[in-house]
Amino acid sequence: MKLNTTSQYAIRIMEFIVKDQNKLYHAKKISEQLTIPYKYLSKIMTMLSHAELIQSIQGRKGGYTIVKDPSSIKLIEILEAVEECIDSQNCILGTGLCSVTKKCSLHNTWKKPKKEIFDMFSETTLSQMIS
Repeated sequence: MKLNTTSQYAIRIMEFIVKDQNKLYHAKKISEQLTIPYKYLSKIMTMLSHAELIQSIQGRKGGYTIVKDPSSIKLIEILEAVEECIDSQNCILGTGLCSVTKKCSLHNTWKKPKKEIFDMFSETTLSQMIS
C-alpha cells in the first residue's frame, strides 16, 4: 500500500507547520522548503483549511497556522481532509473492488495488515509522528 502524492504532501505540510506553532507560514515558503509545486500546495492547503486543521490568515502579515493541538490531530484526519481512502474496498492487486463476495487471491491475507495500517493512521497523532 502506498499513500497517494496528495496525502504524502499533506502529512509533510502538517509536519512542517507544527514545528513552530507560533509562527505563520507563507505558502510560497512551504512550497520552496518542501519542494512541492506552489499550485499543488495551495490546493492542499485549501483542503486542510476546509477540514479545520490549519487556518489561513489573510493580509500582508498573514499566512498559515495550525488550528488544533498536534496531540489531538490523528493522521487519519489529514488523510480524510485530502480525500485519501485507506479503508476502501479497492483490490491490492488492482482488479477493481474486492469484497467478501468477490475476492482476489490476496483478499484474506491482506485483511489483517490492511486493518493494522488503518488502525495505525487512526491512532497516531501528529505530535507522536514528529517526536
